[in-house]
Amino acid sequence: MPFLVFCQALGASVGAFTAVWSEIAYIRAMRDGHIDTAERAHMNVIARGLRFGMLLLLLASLALVIADYYLRVSIQPALSPDYWTSTLLALLIIYAAWALSLRRLSFAFGSAIVFTAWWFLAFLTIGQLPVLSFGSAVAVLVVATVVFYAILQYGRMLVLGSTSRHHLHK
Repeated sequence: MPFLVFCQALGASVGAFTAVWSEIAYIRAMRDGHIDTAERAHMNVIARGLRFGMLLLLLASLALVIADYYLRVSIQPALSPDYWTSTLLALLIIYAAWALSLRRLSFAFGSAIVFTAWWFLAFLTIGQLPVLSFGSAVAVLVVATVVFYAILQYGRMLVLGSTSRHHLHK
């Protein structure tokens, strides 16, 4: 069981850190106004990292649920708010990534959702979030997503805006 918990936390941590890496890589790639072949290849490596993190997280989570069932744990995972919160976060990340890939979701909003959900999931799996009901967790996620949307947009504006001004003065 401890190994499965470790794998679950590792998958969430890989996803969270790769989400940060992807934001940094995106800003670097967009400095010149377009994404070239090398930058796209770099972004594909990041996408594989995100997929690996999600796969590891989901497989470990499934194995934990099965182990809890076979060990006849008194409180089954499906009865806990943390289980449903982590399930919602995983599905939200998968949906947002899919919608981003098909351009059905704006990049700014979609990346804020993915970034926030990965970090929320990482903190949840390592036990660094206070005990929240499912509704409270959703409310905190919505507020955190709005805050990170603003922070990420401001950061992009600072970096990409200063790059645009620099190109204008040349």
